[in-house]
Amino acid sequence: MTTRAGFVALIGEPNAGKSTLLNRMVGAKVSIVTHKVQTTRARLRGVAMEGDAQLIFVDTPGLFRPRRRLDRAMVAAAWTGAADADVVVLLIEAHRGLTEGVQAILDGLREKGGGRPVALAINKIDRVRSEVLLGLAEEMNAAFDFAETFMISAEKGHGVDDLRAWLARTVPEGPWLYPEDQIADLPMRMIAAEITREKLTLRLHQELPYQLTVETESWDERKDDSVRIEQLVYVVRDGHKGIVLGSKGETIKAVGQAARAELEEFLGRKVHLFLQVKVRPGWQDEAERYSAIGLDFSDGG
Repeated sequence: MTTRAGFVALIGEPNAGKSTLLNRMVGAKVSIVTHKVQTTRARLRGVAMEGDAQLIFVDTPGLFRPRRRLDRAMVAAAWTGAADADVVVLLIEAHRGLTEGVQAILDGLREKGGGRPVALAINKIDRVRSEVLLGLAEEMNAAFDFAETFMISAEKGHGVDDLRAWLARTVPEGPWLYPEDQIADLPMRMIAAEITREKLTLRLHQELPYQLTVETESWDERKDDSVRIEQLVYVVRDGHKGIVLGSKGETIKAVGQAARAELEEFLGRKVHLFLQVKVRPGWQDEAERYSAIGLDFSDGG
């Protein structure tokens, strides 16, 4: 049998639905999904099998205009992910169309695309009428030479199978790069930290935007097959610590319970999770904080 394997970069504006699409493609919750923009920091990879092909998804941070160092590192990571891939999928939102941000990404693709095939995936198709969709597809293809165009709903799964089948035919011939049962190559410590960060983001909504990060400090395999995980939540100010802890520690307790439940489901075993909140004013300018969340500090300089 001829096997195929390749890296697929999902790029697009923040909130275009990249994480939802990745999770749908892989069939498991690998990349965190929240309604806040910029939740995906690291280039998390999910692995999907499609027939004789192995698709390794590079889930890039949303491309936006960077202002802070963390933002710049995230945008650099997104373009590096696209440059390293065999195939690129540009995801846009049907109801938003060809925005200024999408235009900037098209310009970047022309400059940094390197001749690899780029597919267009128009997402959230249930939000607009079919004639609007067709018009948008024409406008996008006039603006850039896409190898193929797909109309999808990442949330509901419409059109995703067609996209996955096309990707399986398009990635290069070659041996598989990962064991068949492996869904993500991000170290488990980092996935565990992302799960906790997702729960914090969902719980705190507007109160605490991007001023926190979570790191897994220790991971202790126990004799009874359970795992003890200690994590640190870094915030920038004392006031933020109070918000994360909540009245009588209720917020952090609820976050810990939700994260533990999801970790147990993900790992298939009992988890003892301990969270500690620490104030660290300059974490956004510390190199080791960046490597802990899978970004290159120098990219933000």
